[in-house]
Amino acid sequence: MGKRIAIVGVGALGGYVGGHLARAGHDVVLIDFWPANIEAIRANGLQLDGLSDEERFTVTGVTALHVSDVQSLAVQRPIDIALVAVKSYDTEWATMLIKQYLAPGGYVVSLQNCLNEERIANIVGWGRTVGAIASMISVDMPEAGRIMRTIPKMGDRHTVFRAGEVHGRISTRIEELVELFSLVDSAKATTNLWGERWSKLVLNGMANGVSAATGLSIAATNHNDAVRRFSIQLGGEAVRIGQALGYELEKIGKFEPETLARAAEGDAATLELVETQLTKDAKPNPRDDIRRPSMAQDVLKGRRTEIEFINGYIAAKGAEIGIDAPANVRITELVKGVERGELTPSPALLGG
Repeated sequence: MGKRIAIVGVGALGGYVGGHLARAGHDVVLIDFWPANIEAIRANGLQLDGLSDEERFTVTGVTALHVSDVQSLAVQRPIDIALVAVKSYDTEWATMLIKQYLAPGGYVVSLQNCLNEERIANIVGWGRTVGAIASMISVDMPEAGRIMRTIPKMGDRHTVFRAGEVHGRISTRIEELVELFSLVDSAKATTNLWGERWSKLVLNGMANGVSAATGLSIAATNHNDAVRRFSIQLGGEAVRIGQALGYELEKIGKFEPETLARAAEGDAATLELVETQLTKDAKPNPRDDIRRPSMAQDVLKGRRTEIEFINGYIAAKGAEIGIDAPANVRITELVKGVERGELTPSPALLGG
């Protein structure tokens, strides 16, 4: 009998992954706390959309549970793999929710933007905690029960999913996860979970809060001189903090970590190189309105953002080791102001 997989948090990414796994015939349980989402999935199936005909399909008959229904799992097969795909601020309660329904060898996977493995391990233990990074994937949930991928599948061009153990060794369960994620897009095992995590955090830190604070798409932020340079400053600070923490950083997008850090520190030739590449890559796209980062989508929908777990986290870790991160502190303050309705998103907030 195959493994039973729970998706805890059926938002854009969780639903996208869960939909593909269910379509492939896996025993998937979708768990969400938005009642309308669960009701839409029960009534009409989970509808996935993308940029090709192959990506447009509806999964029907999948088990979809509101949090109030999760207790029904007590009399069902236990969960072998729980993919936690909620916002970082919901990590603890989501992990606690699924913990009691895990099989004896079951484990929890953080399929999230930020570094939440420690929060999960505090609840289920390090031996039951696994990490997974989703790199360069853009998905949105325009309405309940419907998910849209807004950029093409990467395939051989870029490895989207990277699964890793906290101790860095390749285990049977990591190989198992890679096989599952390969049903969604390209996937690999990583021996550098923490370096991958921090590198993704740097990339998110350069884009998410900036888009949320300015109201601009990523392409538009990179075409605004002041905003682009602020974004580079965010990235450079995060790189230096990650290096000081001892992480083996991967490429940040197309840039080596040291290149990005030196650009942020004012090396003229390096700064010109980075700015030229960012501008070159920022090609206007008619889908820009729906290709905004998750944090900008949250602002548009009036939801709480993850700014404290991205730029706020970077700044806090820097403070712990004596490295200032003024740009990361600033963007955290601005996005919190936007969240509270005290500020209106505008490039002017970043001097643009």
